[in-house]
Amino acid sequence: MNELFEAIKDLCEERGIDENVIIEALEAALVAAYKKNYYKGKNDAPNVLVEIDRETGAIHVYAQKTVVDEVLDDREDISLDDARKISGNYEIGDIVNIEVTPKDFGRMSAMTAKQVVTQRIREAERGIIYNNREDRSLGVVSGTVMLVKDDNVYVKVDAYPDTEAILPRREQPDIELYHQGDIMKFYISDIRSDARSTKLILSRTHPGLVRNLFETEVPEIGEGIVEIKGIAREGGSRTKIAVYSKDPDIDAQGACIGPRGVRVQTINDELKTEKIDIIKWSEDPVEFITASLSPAKVLSCTVNEQDNTAKVVVPENQLSLAIGKAGQNVRLAAKLTGWKIDITSEG
Repeated sequence: MNELFEAIKDLCEERGIDENVIIEALEAALVAAYKKNYYKGKNDAPNVLVEIDRETGAIHVYAQKTVVDEVLDDREDISLDDARKISGNYEIGDIVNIEVTPKDFGRMSAMTAKQVVTQRIREAERGIIYNNREDRSLGVVSGTVMLVKDDNVYVKVDAYPDTEAILPRREQPDIELYHQGDIMKFYISDIRSDARSTKLILSRTHPGLVRNLFETEVPEIGEGIVEIKGIAREGGSRTKIAVYSKDPDIDAQGACIGPRGVRVQTINDELKTEKIDIIKWSEDPVEFITASLSPAKVLSCTVNEQDNTAKVVVPENQLSLAIGKAGQNVRLAAKLTGWKIDITSEG
């Protein structure tokens, strides 16, 4: 049991689970294991307490008896004289713990302990997932593709290896293909739980995935020097991300691109062929809208704050670029800026 106890401690530390939650559950399970294996029925079993030494992992089983004037049931009662042979401090009504640990108890209960530990870790992980839901806005996790079936992708998530995780078709970019053994990052878009299990619903199209990748790859974002002001994304195809720095000496776009483009290239590698436009955010809506239509060049932009619309004029040879294929560029620009954008060409 010492080895098992050490394993529990290591596992709890690794998963961020309160060790006492597991140990208390294990103690309760060992009470049941003791009664089941050493007594024919519940009526034959005494009141039992199991304690696990938090330092050594040693297990002690105690029969608990109440000090009484007259012993009616020696499984539950002990006389005052007999109690005071153990300790002179006992009085009527006190509980006496008499150690009854069998020599082979540790070996016999190992299987029961492993089952209980596995179950409670799953329950504790479920609680951690729910707690993290608000702290991390669901969050991004790394995982390995285990199975592709009926358009769903089943993933083993590194942080929660015992929790079922599914990437449904609706959360998959159209261009991505998945194969067993693929390692990639996923956004947890939903958590579904019932009495028996917890299921993670993953996404590869959520804007939160892009946000996390930039936060990971760009130290200036983690340090608060560069701020992500907004993200508009059509997963697997194109993302526009608006960034800003209060420090005039810091180039927010350059920080996100990185030396020789290495930072944004790392993000591109994770997102496969998805195009990323890094936009300089501005509190001036004209500047922001103009930048959001990148890579198209804008000749003029006029905004109407009453109806939240913007009229943009571009060179004639830039019109299709500004609008984008199937309207994607202007659609993402409108989503990023929050303005309704009407584009026309000069002349």
